[in-house]
Parts: sequence; structure tokens; C-alpha cells
Amino acid sequence: MRILAITRAKQFSPNSVEKDLDIIMSVVSRLRGMGHEVESCAEEDLPLADSEAAEDDYDAIMTMGRKPETLAWLKNKHCLVVNSPKAVECSARSVLLRLMKENDIPVPPDEGCCGYWLKRGDACAQSPDDVVFCKDKAELEAQKKVFAQRGIDQYVVSAHVMGDLVKFYGVRGSRFFRYFYPTDDGQSKYGDEQRNGVAHHYCFDEKGLTKDVERLALATDMDVYGGDCIVRPDGTYCIIDFNDWPSFSRCRDDAAQAIAGMVELRVKS
Repeated sequence: MRILAITRAKQFSPNSVEKDLDIIMSVVSRLRGMGHEVESCAEEDLPLADSEAAEDDYDAIMTMGRKPETLAWLKNKHCLVVNSPKAVECSARSVLLRLMKENDIPVPPDEGCCGYWLKRGDACAQSPDDVVFCKDKAELEAQKKVFAQRGIDQYVVSAHVMGDLVKFYGVRGSRFFRYFYPTDDGQSKYGDEQRNGVAHHYCFDEKGLTKDVERLALATDMDVYGGDCIVRPDGTYCIIDFNDWPSFSRCRDDAAQAIAGMVELRVKS
């Protein structure tokens, strides 16, 4: 197989540039070890206007790209694209929340007594200012005005949910699914994980979460994904985030093997 791997533009990897690069290059290494020809290209260097490059006959494209022009270029490709442009567009929080509600995926409530989260809705978070905790409705309204001043007119609001914060990672259609408690190892992108305190490891339906996440992956066309959920003391949970192609920093080797196997299988089928 001939495969192109597109690494993510740095602006979309806040505090995670090296981690994001490591996972896709780990997949590249495994695919090369399986005998496939794999080229790599930074999203910033992708020759979008180069007609000859645009006609390259790839069997698959693995991409972490998120720029609109990158997604437009990928939509014209007739090979397997992981993750697809549709998947990346569905990871915008406004779209994601709608799909979750339409598919009965557990989401946090709109109202609560422990504060609110205001999140950029038109794209993934690119800075700590794109995901803001507000202690009450007054602060929420004030932060909406700050978003407006920044030119952000699409956002989602959800009530803060108390419980264990759990990060999960998966590869659609495979047996690969892992979850971790970030306060156990201290890994954090923005530090928001500390808002829920140290994990109590409440019991919950692990198979139920796996099925809900797989249904969400299907609804969003997301092959390689990661996300966050809150497990309440009573064992119920809600999914608070779902992203395309995370860094898999806690399980990179296993994830890379699963992604490489999935790409090879999808192309051959």
C-alpha cells in the first residue's frame, strides 16, 4: 500500500506538539514495518495547490489536519482517509452536542448548582481561553461577552458535573479501548482536570461506556478518537468531550498498533 501521513499544524496542538507528532509517526513506523510505503508531510507544508501532488495515487491518507483548506483538499480524495473530513467537522462542539443528543449519548445537564463550562463551539480548543469554567450565571454571561470580543459567536454551555474525570481512547471497529484517570498520573493539558479533584474510582458500567463511545464514533464517522467523561458517585456517567486523533500519550504503543492494523484492514477490504 502507498500511504500519506499528514501531521497536525502546531496551532491545533496546544501543549501537545511533540505528543501529537509521536503518535502518528509511531503508526507510520508500524505500517512501514508491515511492508507499506508511507510518506509523511506536515499540514503546513501540504501542497494543496500542486495539481501533480493532488493526483498522487494513495491507497490511504492518515491525517491529523484540521485547517479548512486541508479538509477541503481531502474531500476530493477517493481513497481511505483517517480521520475523514466529516469526522473533524463533527468534532466542533456545537455539532458534536447535537449529534450526541440525537443519538441518546449521555451528556451533562444544561443547569446545575456547581458552576458552568463555556466552550468554543465552532472548532476544537486551541488555547486555554476556549474552555472556561464559570462559577455562576453572572460570570457565564460575562465570559460570553469575552468570547464575542474574540469573534467567537458559536459556543456550548453545560453545567459542571461532580465526579471522577475519566479520559478514554479508542479505534473504531477494533478491540482497542482504554480509559485512565488523569489525576492518577498528573498528565494535563490545561489543568482543568483538577476541577473535579482526585479520582475516587467510582464503579461504573465499562461496557456501557464502550458501547456509547462506539455509537458516537459511528455517528461522527470518527475512526481514531479520544474524549472525556464524568463518572458520578452513583455510577452514572456523561461524556463531556470527544476529539479526533488524540495523542494517546498514556497508551501510545498499543494505539499505534491498533491504528496501523485498522488502516491496513480497511484498505484491503
